[in-house]
Amino acid sequence: MACPVVSPQQALRMPEQIALLRALARDFPDNRTGKNCTYRLEDALLGAFSVFYTQCPSFLTHQIAMSETRGMSNAQTLFGMRDIPSDNHIRNLLDPVAPQHLYPAFERTFHALNDTGQLDTFRTVDGQLLIALDGTSYHQSHAIHCPQCTVTAHKKGGTSYTHTVVTPVVVSTAHNHVIPLEPEFVTPQDGHAKQDCESAAAHRWITAYAERYRNLQVTLLGDDLYSRQPMCEEMLSAGFDFILVCKPASHAALYAELERRENTGTVSTFSRTRREGKKTFTDTYRFAESLPLRAGKEALMVNWCELKSTSAEGKTVYHNAFATTHTLHPGNVAEIVKAGRARWRIENGHNNTLKTKGYHLSHNFGHGQKYLSATLATLNLLAFLLHTVQELTDFTYRTLRDRLPTRKAFFEHVRVLTQYHGFESFAALLEFMLSGLNRGRRDSG
Repeated sequence: MACPVVSPQQALRMPEQIALLRALARDFPDNRTGKNCTYRLEDALLGAFSVFYTQCPSFLTHQIAMSETRGMSNAQTLFGMRDIPSDNHIRNLLDPVAPQHLYPAFERTFHALNDTGQLDTFRTVDGQLLIALDGTSYHQSHAIHCPQCTVTAHKKGGTSYTHTVVTPVVVSTAHNHVIPLEPEFVTPQDGHAKQDCESAAAHRWITAYAERYRNLQVTLLGDDLYSRQPMCEEMLSAGFDFILVCKPASHAALYAELERRENTGTVSTFSRTRREGKKTFTDTYRFAESLPLRAGKEALMVNWCELKSTSAEGKTVYHNAFATTHTLHPGNVAEIVKAGRARWRIENGHNNTLKTKGYHLSHNFGHGQKYLSATLATLNLLAFLLHTVQELTDFTYRTLRDRLPTRKAFFEHVRVLTQYHGFESFAALLEFMLSGLNRGRRDSG
């Protein structure tokens, strides 16, 4: 499928994003014949996307009512829909569509952010771009399941069914924004007897996207699950650096060698004192180079650093350690640790946001028998990505988000306004909201 050719600046605008989704839908698999072809696949895709983008489960219901009374709707003007399918029609039409059909939207957005210089603000650690990897579940049930589910038989009886996805995101130590990249779903793999898992999905993602990202000075971040030798070797062969959580319980050989070096005084240590408000903390850094990641002659040698933060009363408030490919010295250890800690943004700024801040990632919008659950989750991720892009690049959108107290308040305004008013474009919607807030400020005086 040939994506619409637009400039990087245009590619970041909502009308062009909607046009791209419409173009992608034209290549969706469609086995319908005859009278069964009432609704276009474009309308099914954009209908599902509109629900996630507006964070309004009843958005399409409101737009049907508006269309009946006014002859137009926001589904038409904002999302380019010709007809509005029912929820069941949308689920049936999207079930055969693999989520990979939507991945060009992530790719074009990433390239546009890079080409316009937006990604430069994310770079850290000698210009490195940090990509954090983590898995999160988005469906858990003892009853609802499909052939794509991970099946767990419990020792005390019963079976549970889950869907899990690895959600790579660009993170930064400089600000809280994260940029979602193409996800990799944990699903049964052809020709594999064992069930799929997060580690295998992460391996597939690294292999699939190494060529795209390897020349962009990328450092991968991950929790202790990722700091195992096969994964680290995969990252290195793909051309990536890494900063990965490294716990004693899973790296006995590394910590045994570290203890030997401590006894000989060859582990570097220094401390810094900092203040947060009225409180004082002491940050103690330790680091060493060329430690074995595992036992044996073929062990990969890595560098290691640790931060332990204590309060004035001697209480430990933070303690973690990392294995890394980066050369360590007193001048950069604090920055390396800070970059490693940025991994938490994938949990707090991405996965938790998707589950608790209006996106309802774990809600069962539709399970299907083939790809529906994964495809709807991908549309949810894409909606979050485009919200982030607008906050980074659209002055009006960013001003509104700054003016309104919470993300929830912003989308409450969007839901109410699109229920009662028709807007000719996203720009008109945002300008209407901003002018209303400005009038409210003047009236309050």
